[in-house]
Order: sequence, then C-alpha cells, then structure tokens
Amino acid sequence: MKTLNTLLAAMAVCAAGVTVTAQADDTFASLTYGQTSDKVRKSGLLERNSDNLNTDGIIGKDGTWGVRLGKINDQGRYYMTYDNVSGDHSGLKLRQENLLGSYDLFLPVGDTTQLFGGASLGVTKLTQTSSGYGRDTDYGYAVGLQAGVIQQVTDNASVELGYRYLRSNASTELVEHGGPKVGSLSLTSSAQTYLAANYKF
Repeated sequence: MKTLNTLLAAMAVCAAGVTVTAQADDTFASLTYGQTSDKVRKSGLLERNSDNLNTDGIIGKDGTWGVRLGKINDQGRYYMTYDNVSGDHSGLKLRQENLLGSYDLFLPVGDTTQLFGGASLGVTKLTQTSSGYGRDTDYGYAVGLQAGVIQQVTDNASVELGYRYLRSNASTELVEHGGPKVGSLSLTSSAQTYLAANYKF
C-alpha cells in the first residue's frame, strides 16, 4: 500500500508540473481501442494444483477500451490514460485496469504525419473473478514505453496507431469458496496494440 501511495503522489506531482509548464498548450482527448496480451506467472503452489495451466492465455489478445486527456504542442504531449481489459482461460478470469501518466515526443515525417515515442508510469489494478474462487484484487506499479504513428485528419482531429509495453507486479490469490488457497497469479508484463481517435480543443 505504501508503494501505491508513493506512485499516486508522484503522478500528482507530475500532473501539477504539466499544468504549470504547459498552460499555453492545447488540450486533447482520445478514445482508444486495442488488444492486450499479458504475461502472468503462476505460483509453485498453483503449478502443483493444476495440470499444465497456461496462465499467459487468461488475457491474450483481448479487446481493450481506454480514454485519455492531456496537453499537446508541436514537440510532444503529456496525458493521463485509463484503460481496462478482461479475459478468461481454463476457468480463470482476470480484469486489468491501468491508470497511467505518459509523455511522448514527436518526430514529423510529412506535412500531416508524425512518429511518436515516450514513457509511461502509473498503477495497475488486477482483479481475479474466477468462478468457484473468492474475488481478489491487488494494486501494483506500471512502467513502460510506447511508440507509434499519428495521422492528422483535420486541424483538430487525428488518428493514431500505437504499441505500448508495460512491466508490473500486481498479483492475486486463488482461494476456493470455503476451501484452501490454491495458488496465486502475478502479472509481470502486458503488451498492447491500439488505435486511437484524438481531438484537440
């Protein structure tokens, strides 16, 4: 919990700094949709209690929705992102939610096209809602990189194709209803390919 509070405080300081330094920049908002695949490590106890369970398949190319809000100029952008994804496999179900603060730099490659690359820092919430087990939730850090291409459609609207890779340490436990602990699941990383519609105002 101390780690979570520290991350939230750091994000708040960053957001305050962005507000102060980017007052002349334009505000933008985005809707995103993509596919996320997670790497999920199973504990030794779960390994012994399961039969070759593929935990990486719980969230594997599952649909991911998100929203973003931030500041943008000709050189780059600052923004906050919330997105969520859920998936199930072999009777196990997980939901992942990310709250991220990000910064990207732009590299123009034409009059209306630019590449971008940047870094993200935030919090991941991992929730286990598998049938037959008690619901369990945990928070962990999220840190990673993103890159992609932005195509301007009008002066205020653009579309974007991007890729983001995050490392995390959120984990959940599997405890049978009225029974013993079966094991635990630990999120180690997630990769997302996404499309975004951006509007500047």
